Amino acid sequence: MTKFYITALILCLFSTISSAQVYFPEKGAWEQKSPSELSMNSDKIAEAIQFAKSHESDANPNLKIAHYESGFGREPFGYPVGPMKTRGPATGLIIYKGYVVGQWGEPDRVDLTFSVAKSFLSTTAGLAVQEGLIADENDLVYPYMAPIYPYEPAKLMVNKSDHFFEEDVFELFDTEHNRTITWDHLLRQTSDWEGSLWGKPDWADRPSEGVSKKRARPQNTPGSVYEYNDTRVNVLALALLNIWRKPLPTVLKEKIMDPIGASDTWRWTGYENSFVIIDGQIIQSVSGGSHWGGGMMLSAWDQARFGYLTLRNGSWNGKQLIAPEWIKKSKTPTPANPSYGFMNYFLNEDLKQVPAAPKSAFLHIGAGTNMIYVDPENDLLIVARWIPNEDKAELVKMVLESLGK
Repeated sequence: MTKFYITALILCLFSTISSAQVYFPEKGAWEQKSPSELSMNSDKIAEAIQFAKSHESDANPNLKIAHYESGFGREPFGYPVGPMKTRGPATGLIIYKGYVVGQWGEPDRVDLTFSVAKSFLSTTAGLAVQEGLIADENDLVYPYMAPIYPYEPAKLMVNKSDHFFEEDVFELFDTEHNRTITWDHLLRQTSDWEGSLWGKPDWADRPSEGVSKKRARPQNTPGSVYEYNDTRVNVLALALLNIWRKPLPTVLKEKIMDPIGASDTWRWTGYENSFVIIDGQIIQSVSGGSHWGGGMMLSAWDQARFGYLTLRNGSWNGKQLIAPEWIKKSKTPTPANPSYGFMNYFLNEDLKQVPAAPKSAFLHIGAGTNMIYVDPENDLLIVARWIPNEDKAELVKMVLESLGK
């Protein structure tokens, strides 16, 4: 046996042993250890938890009221069209080397997670690439699309002759601009897709320059400008539904949430008007966030399981659920915004998100603030819910200080 094969065998055995030593929680149970058992500073963990509890968001817990008290409620067409629910208290989990070393609030409570839903959405895109439904994320989207047949039962009660010249279907990518958009552009929020979906025009979402200017400006070349825009996120959700031909929550449940032992309490919903007909079935197209209601509702424990999957590079207990290449691409900086990868991977390479953290750390972030902090370098995961955005970095810093490095 040559030296090469002996070395390869040793590396393979070492990799197998190392993998076997990584802890993965079973469904309904996540092993806990005291910070001191893992050589952490218990007092600093206690201080971090107290900081998170005392720095709860001051937004109204009734998320409908909070919506209308925020800038979202004052946008054109800013009314919610999906379900919302009253949120719980400041909540979180600290997981180090796979074990729970701290928790606060109500981790079992199912709450909206806002734009963290985007990370679940981009995961279903990665799964579509793995399944061969999308050949390459750099492909143009329009060749993959069929006409969309919306489910609109209210039309059954109107005079058909009044709608004789109206289309019964619509196209997502039928303009000259939209036909130049790739999957990658949608994933990175650089598509500048033009149009209206589910009653929400693209220009109505966060028109910081003013509605008239935003409506009048020419569309940016796809890939050239980053713009956080939930109408376009919902375009990606509907486009993915078209190629999967089944509800995205079903895809996520079968391929991700069940294998990682998530609870049965999470729900991913769309809007009251986001139903389409595919293969004779009425299917709801989901929301990629909760800007107008809907989106992902789940517990902090389920957030942690998803974050732990990304911490482990898409692998769970010996099974590669998300291709490592997709995780790598998700963490690749977007040229138009180097702090952003695929939605909703916020990168720390410029140390702006969390100055005290390694450059390799990344975060799944949603309004609220809902945060999943993922730190492969330190084997650390933090879930924090309903903490002001400006306080999240301090919380992470305090936990990092407990490591004693």
